[in-house]
Amino acid sequence: MGSLGSVTALEAYRHSLSGVAPLKPDEERDLALRWRHGDQRAGNRLIEASLPFVITIATEYRRWGVPLEDLIQQGNLGLLKGALRYDPERDCRLITYAVYWIRAEIREYVVRAYRLVRIGGSKGERRALRAFRRTREDDPDKLAELSGLTPDRIRTLLPMLKQRDVSLDVSADGETPAVERLRDPGQSPEEIAGDHDETASQHARLEVAMGQLNDRERWIVEQRVLGDDITLEALGRQLRVSKERVRQIEARAFAKLRASLGTLAA
Repeated sequence: MGSLGSVTALEAYRHSLSGVAPLKPDEERDLALRWRHGDQRAGNRLIEASLPFVITIATEYRRWGVPLEDLIQQGNLGLLKGALRYDPERDCRLITYAVYWIRAEIREYVVRAYRLVRIGGSKGERRALRAFRRTREDDPDKLAELSGLTPDRIRTLLPMLKQRDVSLDVSADGETPAVERLRDPGQSPEEIAGDHDETASQHARLEVAMGQLNDRERWIVEQRVLGDDITLEALGRQLRVSKERVRQIEARAFAKLRASLGTLAA
């Protein structure tokens, strides 16, 4: 998307997307199929339609003191990663599928930028970072309990957690100084994003696992999980097979799902 090295460039970028209209589901699917078969212009159009949404996601992370233009660039990288993995044959919109990668790229960049010395390479370190930001707890034992890390590891991290790289008196993009924008009692944007990330990750893993089922298995699982208390006997009548045969197919499908989800989580 080019360099976003200044506020003027950021405003110009936003203006360039002002005329971008969202795609209808059938348009999106057609473009995705054409891109898969080598039509690069179709791919460009597909991704361009989702760029305004990336800006919306990126703004959720502004309170972390990272320039918005950098967050947008990282989010666009995540969008591209998601688009490259997107399967138009699945009943899922691109942006719904790609949101996990958009947030993941932004979060990783935020964690890297939060300190000159990189921390947050593990889930425990990210929990420690969020816990310290939320509570300002500097007791190693208490922070270890909140984060799941050992007290010794917390003692190593504490100097970096305490030493902010951005002054609270600094304002950015015309906003009030950070000291006037201290956290409220609710969840921080990072915590909200973390919850969203986890949900999106679970959905993505489930979608991949469901892709391992054949059409009949997938249909039975969807009916049994999402249906209104539909019985094996009722499904058997629709498929013109016995209730026992439906039970066998269902058992086989859930065994495949458990195996696939276990592999993906490893």
